[in-house]
Amino acid sequence: MGAEVEHTPEAVGLRRTQKEATRARVLAAARELFDAEGYDGATIREIARRAGVAVGSVFTTFASKGEILSEVMQARLDPLYGEINRVMPHVRGSTVDRLRTLFAIHFEFENRHLRLFLAHIAAAYDWTLSPAARPYGRNPRLTAILRDTVEKGVTTGDVRPDVDLDEVVGLLLAAYAWTYQLAITQGAGVAELIAAMDRRIGVLAEGFSKRA
Repeated sequence: MGAEVEHTPEAVGLRRTQKEATRARVLAAARELFDAEGYDGATIREIARRAGVAVGSVFTTFASKGEILSEVMQARLDPLYGEINRVMPHVRGSTVDRLRTLFAIHFEFENRHLRLFLAHIAAAYDWTLSPAARPYGRNPRLTAILRDTVEKGVTTGDVRPDVDLDEVVGLLLAAYAWTYQLAITQGAGVAELIAAMDRRIGVLAEGFSKRA
């Protein structure tokens, strides 16, 4: 009889609701902790404590700390990429100009929660990440936006047609992540980070731009 009750639609619905509530509490607690303590400082135990759930409940919902962070960042970045996809087709100028605009938008956005984004970058170097995790560099939406921007440059004629698009995208991602070390080591603000990235895009452009 008890087993029958456990499998009623009402019981199944209740368990689903409880699981979704646990998931939401974990993600909210994790976002605050990553933003305050960074990737290494945020532990599953502390996330569970802040969420008011058992450690086991966290692992029932997520495979790893990196997967939790990936979920946090996806929820945060989806609206940003939606807006970028809407705006970028209307941005004029050279490929270099469009790339500079794209990264300036990112710096303005990420500076609001700098430690959270640095945690996202740090997760890319976590050997224990599960396949489901999407740390910095594995986000297909950002990669696609950058690739489309450079590919458009090939079409318009200011990027070499023989350029390796994936190589350029990888270098841009590396330059963007490395620029944040200025915020850590020198206390650089948004304007300084954007200026540094502008210079680095210019250097990279020497390699992929089509010669006159």
